[in-house]
Amino acid sequence: MKLTIIPLLALSLFTTACKDKTTDTNDTPVTEKEAPLTPQIDFVFVHEYPHDTTSFTEGFLVHDGRLFESTGATTDLPQTRSLFGAVDLATGKIDVKAEIDKEKYFGEGITFLNGKVFQLTYKTKIGFIYDAKTFKKLGDFTFPSKEGWGMTTDGTNLIMSDGTNTLTYLNPADLKVVKTISVKQDGFERPYLNELEYINGYIYANIWTTNKIVKINPADGKVAGELDLTSLANEAKNISRGSMEMNGIAYDSANNKVYITGKMWPKIYEIKFDK
Repeated sequence: MKLTIIPLLALSLFTTACKDKTTDTNDTPVTEKEAPLTPQIDFVFVHEYPHDTTSFTEGFLVHDGRLFESTGATTDLPQTRSLFGAVDLATGKIDVKAEIDKEKYFGEGITFLNGKVFQLTYKTKIGFIYDAKTFKKLGDFTFPSKEGWGMTTDGTNLIMSDGTNTLTYLNPADLKVVKTISVKQDGFERPYLNELEYINGYIYANIWTTNKIVKINPADGKVAGELDLTSLANEAKNISRGSMEMNGIAYDSANNKVYITGKMWPKIYEIKFDK
């Protein structure tokens, strides 16, 4: 939905004319001062694909033309698993490439860089490294954040979220912290940064418990735009009552396609927006 500022006089006349069609009893017109500062980013629905409703989505990305997904597992949902693999867009099923013991680890975000796959876990402060072709486990690493959530890359460093408003850059060679970025929206800290995707120089982050994605300028940490995908989330819930919040944005740079989904959604949606 695009933000539009209506001149005060026109808005006043419009409010009076439409008074009978609203339950709002406050006749004070909305002013430009009260309008949200973050630009709203319009999107267009392009296509939909099936998604496995047992997939508790924690990571979503495109690598070498294939869509990959990583998932977590919770004891409250015994059908869930902590794994990652390539998604078959015809069926929504994941061709599992690696799976971790869900009794020990809750799988989180993944990314590919320098011929390797890097995978985060939730509260154990441990990440795993795999060969990007064979998916054989190469080792593990620790990270300083209390929790691991989403992960992406700018092509040089790994970038991870931890549920706060901080993004942490890691050197892929030694997994040491390169720098951190404090993310702010409209002058305030923007916490609950979750699944991440790097698109054309910006970091896009799902916001936990919401159906919104924010566009972050990594140069200053400021939110430069926001996508509200509630309409797609509502559709997913209408199809499958077990659908939870949106958490997944994947960018196919070769074909300029964006895919989004959510935890245990029945659908993957391809959308288009100005990046």
